[in-house]
Amino acid sequence: MAINDNPLVNETLLRMKYARVVSLLADTLGVTDDRALELFYTSDVYTYLNKRMFHLHNMSDAYIVDEIMLELQNKQ
Repeated sequence: MAINDNPLVNETLLRMKYARVVSLLADTLGVTDDRALELFYTSDVYTYLNKRMFHLHNMSDAYIVDEIMLELQNKQ
């Protein structure tokens, strides 16, 4: 069974995770929630989460923020 077909990955819980990650990202970077939301939605990490690749949805919010931070550093 593909991860996308997994009924255990509840869309509501995933969206709640997104909100926590964006809030933590804003706090970590010292930016507004709107800016953190933009950074999150344009990241590869969001794409992987949304497609449920690499089981990122099972990782902690802090781990996901760290991955976004690494991605941002690598883009510079």
